[in-house]
Amino acid sequence: MRKKLQLHKLACIALTITMVGCTDLKEQVIDEVLGSNNSNPENALAAAYGQMGDATFVDHTNVFGLSEYSTDEAMLPTRGSDWGDNGVYRAIHEFTWGPDNSLVTNTWNNLNAGITKSLTAISTINNKADFTNKKLFLAEARALLVFYTYHTLDLYGQAPYRDPYNANAQVEVRKAATAIDDLIKEMETILPDLANLKEQNTNNGRFTKQAAYGVLADMYMNRAVFKDRYATGGFNFKEAAVDNNGTDMDKVIYYTSQIINNSQFQLESNYFKNFDIDNNGRPELVFVVSQNINNLRGSDNDFAYMPMERNQKPSPNNRGTNAVCTTPQFYHTWDNNHADPRFSRHYQYSDGTWFMNDGSDTSVPASSKVANSGGLPWFHFNRGMQVGQQYGPKISGTGFEMSPANRIKVFKLFCEKNTTLPADFTPELDFSDPVQSVFTQAQINRGVRIFKFEFDPEKDNATSNVDIPLVRLGGMYCLRAEAYFRNGQTDLALADINKLRTTRTRESLYANAPGVALTALTEQALYNELGFEMYWEMQRRKQAIRFGKFEAADPGSAKPESKPFRRIYPIPQSTMDATKIYQQNDKY
Repeated sequence: MRKKLQLHKLACIALTITMVGCTDLKEQVIDEVLGSNNSNPENALAAAYGQMGDATFVDHTNVFGLSEYSTDEAMLPTRGSDWGDNGVYRAIHEFTWGPDNSLVTNTWNNLNAGITKSLTAISTINNKADFTNKKLFLAEARALLVFYTYHTLDLYGQAPYRDPYNANAQVEVRKAATAIDDLIKEMETILPDLANLKEQNTNNGRFTKQAAYGVLADMYMNRAVFKDRYATGGFNFKEAAVDNNGTDMDKVIYYTSQIINNSQFQLESNYFKNFDIDNNGRPELVFVVSQNINNLRGSDNDFAYMPMERNQKPSPNNRGTNAVCTTPQFYHTWDNNHADPRFSRHYQYSDGTWFMNDGSDTSVPASSKVANSGGLPWFHFNRGMQVGQQYGPKISGTGFEMSPANRIKVFKLFCEKNTTLPADFTPELDFSDPVQSVFTQAQINRGVRIFKFEFDPEKDNATSNVDIPLVRLGGMYCLRAEAYFRNGQTDLALADINKLRTTRTRESLYANAPGVALTALTEQALYNELGFEMYWEMQRRKQAIRFGKFEAADPGSAKPESKPFRRIYPIPQSTMDATKIYQQNDKY
C-alpha cells in the first residue's frame, strides 16, 4: 500500500544554512509515523526522503535537466516567445553553461538539501534512546546520505559532508575520486541493517536492501569515471573492487543479479506500465520517488508535462507546454526499430476503440473519467515517441467538443501559440542558426516528443500520481549487460539485452508481438540498447560519458564538440561567493 504523505514545515537547521543557505523548506512526512516534535527520528527521516520529491528528482530543472538536456535524448529549445529565459535551458544542450546557470544552482542546492537532511536524520536517530526501528531507520538515513552524495559527486565532482556523530564537527568537502570508495564501503556496511522490500512495513519508496543493490551496481559501474574524470584514453572499468574481491564489473554483475534473481521483481510485458499514473507497486520498480495527488503536498509531472503541445489536453482542466523534445540523433537510433514495443504504444479505450493518431480518428468514447474532477472526460494520448501530425480533442466552452453520440471529437491539432501552424512534430530540427537552439514562432512544432510518462489529467500541470523510478529491473539488466560486455562476456551481454527486447510486447492491435532479438552485439549497438530501455530516466549523461560519446558534436541539435572538463558541472557561483571551502572545478 502507498504510504500516505502529508505536508509539514520544518525550520532550516544551522547546518543547512551553512551548506546551502536555504530558508523555510517544505517537507513530506509519512503520516503513519508522524510526530509533532520536529526532532523525533521519524520526522527527520521522512524529511530526508521528502527531498527526493521536492524538485530534486522530479522537476525538469534539476537532476533530469542536467542528466538529459546535456545529451542526445532531450533538449529544451527556445520556441518563439516561450522558453527563452536568458538561455538557461539552451546553455545545457549547447554546452555553454557556467557557474551562474540556474539549473546548475537549483540542482546543487536541492542535492545539498538532501545531504543536509540525511545528516540531520542520522544525528537525530543516533541520539535518540533505543526504540523499535532505530537500527532500520539509521540504516535508511545512512543510505540516503550515500544516495544524495553520490548524485552530487556525479554531477559536480564535490559534495559537502559533516560528521553527524560529532556536534562540533566542521563542514568538509568530499572529492569524487576518493569519496566513491567511501560511499561504496558505507553502503555495503549498512546492507545487513536494511530491510528486504515489503518486510518491516517497507515499500519501494523506502531504502531497502534491493534499493541498495541497485545503487551499489550503479556506483561500481561509474567508479572508473569518478576516479579519472578527465581521462582521454578511456576508463579502467576492470580495476580491483573496493574489497579486492573481483573487479568493478564483477561487482556490477553481482549486485544487479541480486535483483534480477529475486522472484518478486518481474519485467513488464507492457513497457509503459512502469510509467503509468497507477504505477505504484509495479513489479519492475525497485526504488521510486513516491508521488500522490492530495490536498496536503505537491507532486510533479514535468517528465510528461514538458514535451506536450499546449493544445494536447488530456482533460479540459489540463494541457502540455510545448517545450522539450528529443534530438534527430537519438530519434534516428530507432531507425529500423520502430516495431520495438518501447518505441510507441497506442491507447485502447474500454469499448475497444484505439486512438490511432493518424487522421483516421473521428471520436473516442467519453467513458474514461478524471478522478476528483466532477466526472470530466479523460482523453488518453498514445505513449512513446510522438512524431508527425498530432490529433486530439478541442475545448468548447468549459469542456471537450462532443459528438451527438456523446463521444469526444478528435481533430487535427494546431499549435496554441501559432494557430495556423499544424502540430506536426518533425524529427529534424533545422535551426536557423545551427549553433543556437532557437525556433521562430513559425517553427515551434519541430522536434519529436517523448510521451513516456503518462500525463495526469487532474488539477493543474504541477501534480502527479506517477511514481518516478530511480532503480528499475530493466535498468539492472542494462547495467549487467554492460558489465558483461566490458568483461568480454558478449554472449551473456547479448542474452540480457535480448531478455529486455523479447519480454516487451506490443499492444493487441499488433497481435501482442514481442520485440525482435538481436543476433550480435557491438559497442554501438549496446549503447543504443541502453537508450531504448532507459530513455527519459536520468541515465543518458552517465552512459554517454562511459561510452565516450559525451563530447561529440551533434550538428542537428546545436550541440558542439566539447571538452572533458564539461563532464562535471561547476560549483554554483553563489556557493563560491558564500564560502571558502570549495575549489572551483577545472576550467570554470
